[in-house]
Amino acid sequence: MQPLYLAIAALGGYLFGSIPFGLVLTRLAGLGDIRAIGSGNIGATNVLRTGRKDLAAATLLLDAGKAGIAAAVFGFAFDTTAGLVAGGAAFIGHCFPVWLKFKGGKGVATFVGTMLVVYWPVGLIVIGTWLVMAAIFRISSLSALAAALAAPMAAWLLGRPDAAIMAACLTGLIYWLHRANIARLIKGEEPRIGGKKAAGPADDGTG
Repeated sequence: MQPLYLAIAALGGYLFGSIPFGLVLTRLAGLGDIRAIGSGNIGATNVLRTGRKDLAAATLLLDAGKAGIAAAVFGFAFDTTAGLVAGGAAFIGHCFPVWLKFKGGKGVATFVGTMLVVYWPVGLIVIGTWLVMAAIFRISSLSALAAALAAPMAAWLLGRPDAAIMAACLTGLIYWLHRANIARLIKGEEPRIGGKKAAGPADDGTG
């Protein structure tokens, strides 16, 4: 029955992860479609561009929490593998939600939430890496990319090859979704945290 359990975990995780909390919260607050401002992203960083720090914080927590809850629920209901699958599927759902024609966020908060529940030491390492990189370089996308890369390596070194494999797959997707940010980093054009944005759509790549 395990294949059936994994299929249920994948579907449930995907559907839960595909809830676009940033879009829902901003619309409920009467701020319109978050996709029409800034980077057009549905994540917390773009929500912050509305000037509503409370909504941005709520979006961050909900985007992280939905993956964590999916991993915890299916891990408890079935087994550790099902939890891994559900957390990974929630990440996929956030990045490619069926409700928004598969155009979602870039998955950083959802990735953190997944790792915190799947293997909390790695989740803490991811958060710590982001904070250190942000403090040093003041570039959000660079911090996110470094934090994502740290996850599979940390999981492997800490003796969780299953979590390492999942984290490596999700990290690969994060890098692909951040390909425009990577190009700007190479050119030295990526905006810094708290700095002035260049003309045109802002895209720090953290949603």
